[in-house]
Amino acid sequence: MADITVHSATTDGVALLTLSHPARRNAMNLELSGLLAAAVDAAVADPTVGAIVVTGEDPGFCAGGDLAELATADPATLKRVYAGFLAIADCPLPTIAAVNGAAVGAGMNLALAADVRLAGPKAKFDARFLPLGLHPGGGYTWMAHRVLGAQAAAALTLFGEVVDAAEAERIGLVHRAVDDVVAAAIEMGARAAANPRDLTVTTKATMRLAAALSTQAEVLEIEVRAQAESVHSEEFRTRLAALQAKISRS
Repeated sequence: MADITVHSATTDGVALLTLSHPARRNAMNLELSGLLAAAVDAAVADPTVGAIVVTGEDPGFCAGGDLAELATADPATLKRVYAGFLAIADCPLPTIAAVNGAAVGAGMNLALAADVRLAGPKAKFDARFLPLGLHPGGGYTWMAHRVLGAQAAAALTLFGEVVDAAEAERIGLVHRAVDDVVAAAIEMGARAAANPRDLTVTTKATMRLAAALSTQAEVLEIEVRAQAESVHSEEFRTRLAALQAKISRS
C-alpha cells in the first residue's frame, strides 16, 4: 500500500528510519514490519552508516500491532509481525529509538528493542496488552524486565500504568527526555558513527556477552583479546598519532 512505508535518510553517518502508516498512527502490521526489517538490513549493509535511529511519522511513534491481523494470527504469522522490531533488537550497530509520540503495545517493543531510548514532549508509553485480552509477545516481558526491573515492569504490564516522557525518564525507561527528540537522537548517533565501525560492532557484541556473564573475570578474558586486537589496528595507530600531534602543539 502506498500509504505504508519506512522513510530512510542518512545524516552524519546516522540512518534515520521513520515509520509511516498515517492512517493507523504507524501501527505495526505485516507490511510495515517487513519494510522496517528491510530498512535495517540496508542500513547495516551500508558501510557509511555507523548508527541507526528509528522514529515514527508525527504525531505518533507506533500505535501497536494491527489487531485485525493479530485476531487470526498463528505463531508463524506473529513472528513475521515481530520481524521489524527484532531487526532493531538484533542490529549489530548502535540503535536509538526517538519516541516522538505514543508507543503502544508493539510500539513499546520497538522502543525497548533499541539500545537507547530518547523521549520527546509528546511521548507516551502504554503496554496495553492485557486490557486487550492479549498476552505480551515479541520478547516484551524479557525486554521490559531487563530495562525496568521487576517492579516497574510489573507496574506497566500487569497494572496498566501509562507513563509520559518525564516519568519514563524517572523510572529509567528512557535515557533522556528532550525537546527535539529526532535531532537529539541524530546528534547522539553521530558520536557513535564517528568511531571506527568495526570496533563499535565488536564492542556492542562484547557488551551483550557481558550482560549474560556472571563474573568480571569472564568478561576480562573476552575484553583482553578484543582490546589487544584493536591496539594493533590501523585505526588506533592513526587516531593515536593524531592525538599525540594535537598534544604536542598545545
